[in-house]
Amino acid sequence: MRILVLSQWYRPEPEAKIHLLARDLVSRGHQVTTITGFPNYPTGELYPGYRVRWRQWEEMDGVRVLRLPLYPDHSRSGIKRMLNYFTFAASASVLGSILSGPADVMWVYHPPLTTGIPAWWIGLARRIPFVYEVQDMWPETLSATGMMPSSRIATMLGWLAKFIYHQAAAVTVISPGFKRNLIEKGVPAERIHVIPNWADEDIYRPLPPDSELGAVYGLNGRFNVMFAGNMGAAQGLDSVWAAAERLRDLPKMQFILIGGGVDVQRLRTAAESRRLENVRFIEHQPIEMMPRFFALADVLLVHLKRDPLFEITIPSKTIAYLACGRPILCAVAGDAADVTRGAGSGVVCPPENPESLVQAIRELYTMSPEHRSQLGQAGRQAYLSSYTRAVLVDCYETLLKDVTGHGRRN
Repeated sequence: MRILVLSQWYRPEPEAKIHLLARDLVSRGHQVTTITGFPNYPTGELYPGYRVRWRQWEEMDGVRVLRLPLYPDHSRSGIKRMLNYFTFAASASVLGSILSGPADVMWVYHPPLTTGIPAWWIGLARRIPFVYEVQDMWPETLSATGMMPSSRIATMLGWLAKFIYHQAAAVTVISPGFKRNLIEKGVPAERIHVIPNWADEDIYRPLPPDSELGAVYGLNGRFNVMFAGNMGAAQGLDSVWAAAERLRDLPKMQFILIGGGVDVQRLRTAAESRRLENVRFIEHQPIEMMPRFFALADVLLVHLKRDPLFEITIPSKTIAYLACGRPILCAVAGDAADVTRGAGSGVVCPPENPESLVQAIRELYTMSPEHRSQLGQAGRQAYLSSYTRAVLVDCYETLLKDVTGHGRRN
């Protein structure tokens, strides 16, 4: 097949799934071209070696990559964020449809929802069906993270989302809750396919603790509750600070937060003002380093705001944690909690509830190392059976072939 991938984000940005899928499809004998923007996520600053041009071609692992102009931004400004989204949508619609070359099918990554605009136009202009991958529910996500400028814009985005869903030959979602949401919005159930996110088995795996790395970051001899990933409004990490205050009596316990995001500086300032000595920040790390850090964690933390939207999502870090075979503390309700319980991989508590978080950490703290190891091993087995890249790329390839054969389903 000749496959066109459309995504505003792409390597070297940290949305690794998109390139890995493209690369694996190339390795299976398909021709893959990606339309994307110039890398600036998650800081909003262009990556070194890049400047915005009207177009730039690259090749990565056999994938032809076409970069098109956009307004770089990832601030908390709703106007600037929308400018970022719509400038890419415009350049992909106009230039992508001209420059990308022939294709049999297109795979489209959402967020942002605006990527669906060039998906529809390119599909129409080139007469190719597209599969629409929904990683976030819009407009719900913007409302939950405080990025929605007005109710009128929410209504417009809701209309746009329904339009795009009905133009797609198929829609893939990452959780059963997402499928229920789309069915409620009128998308036919037979057009919706649940394909969860994977964690790359070439990267995420159990490793022995690295005492040298632990010494550098102050992790040796401590009970490390580790959070890794983006730190923004959606993560609701203020509750962690309230829990840290209540856990000062556990001298070896510390929260480790690894990553970046718009809330990092505010969270640092809050920790300093509360004099939380049991909180430690580590700067954003290459994904290849993360299993080494996870090996030094006694508990891996998943945390999101208390919001109906987040009850139907499964944060990708959940699967990476399973892959690395460490116990999980899941402070998220709904589908993510179901994954953790179903795997027998850890402890679940309500989101944005400091007292429940404290109780869960005390439970894990007093648990024997052998018991915690058993939780981690159970998570690893669940990962191997259901969440490896090899298993899930099979699902995508099968779906793309089916769509190519049948065209758009009306």
